Amino acid sequence: MEHADVVVVGGGPAGAACAAAVRRARPDADVLVLDRADFPRDKVCGDGIAPEALDVLAGLGIDVPALTAGFPPVPRLRLQGPGGTTVERAMHRPSLVVPRAVLDGRLLAQVLATGVRFRRHTVRQVTVHPTHVEVDGVLRAGVLVGADGAESVVRRALGVAPNPPDRLAVAIRGYAPVLPGMDGVQVVTTTDQRWPAYAWSFPLGDGRANVGYGELVSGGVTRTELVAGLHRMLPGVQPEGLRAHRLPLSTGRPRLPGGRVLLAGDAQSLINPLTGEGIFYAVLSGALAGAAAGHGERAGEVHRRLLARRLGRHLRASSVTSQLSRWPVLMDAAVRAAQADQRVFDDVVALGLADGRLTPRTLAATVRRLGQGTVS
Repeated sequence: MEHADVVVVGGGPAGAACAAAVRRARPDADVLVLDRADFPRDKVCGDGIAPEALDVLAGLGIDVPALTAGFPPVPRLRLQGPGGTTVERAMHRPSLVVPRAVLDGRLLAQVLATGVRFRRHTVRQVTVHPTHVEVDGVLRAGVLVGADGAESVVRRALGVAPNPPDRLAVAIRGYAPVLPGMDGVQVVTTTDQRWPAYAWSFPLGDGRANVGYGELVSGGVTRTELVAGLHRMLPGVQPEGLRAHRLPLSTGRPRLPGGRVLLAGDAQSLINPLTGEGIFYAVLSGALAGAAAGHGERAGEVHRRLLARRLGRHLRASSVTSQLSRWPVLMDAAVRAAQADQRVFDDVVALGLADGRLTPRTLAATVRRLGQGTVS
């Protein structure tokens, strides 16, 4: 039976960050990444990358300029509340939009250049023993990391239940010509129809944009309804390559397992419940899993502690804000507050795209604007 110190299931951002973190901490560690697909490969996603995600990767030794070459920064964000209130401002730090086929392929290539091994393999069975973890009867790992996405085989093997329907969203995305006048602007728009739901348009810098629409699945939603929502909220858009995917929200994340098996990224239900963003959570949780992997049978405990220290307050804030956002009037008030104050705008962006908090400043500004009329 083949052995590796750490086996990572999934070669996306969470898995690649995990492998990079292991090698950075232990340059002699034998790390094997398994994925059911060869790279580069497409992945259904909004393609938006917060600068904080790139900070994490840079800290792992990733050449970020090479990773994002050819895709210019997107400096502005336009946000429309469910009542029609709109704010557009420059973000404190610009985001980037890089198709996942490009991003994931480049990232994994850089990680493999450090000595990490890769194999195309579909994982079907995981067996945990006191001294090791066995994969499909052919691989033995000191620690196994499940970074295999929303439909994680590793998560199921641990007996961890999927998110309940009210903690699960579904989104559809494709590519279309950038909206008129919106090159260099990320657009996120909501309405009170089928609330909570939102649409987005994220420009790639080449005349195209990643466009999509998502909503909770608790009330039931079909592909036809997703496509209709996209056209309703982005009139005139003509997307190609529409594909849907599930989003296990962080409000339904499970308690992390202990022992030698870890979960990271979507497999751990780390999707921002306000925006559907997942790349920042993926690279951060993957990096922390890599840092914990050297602790053997205590890896799960260490990973749980590292995540709580790094993301605990943010996840509590995003959960509370997600519950408050069920009332569209509060969302509109927050947008009006962001309209009036750049600092509130920056707070909202950080909460939705990175690890921001629900600050007293933003709460007070939102409360002051409750009951005000819509301002375009």
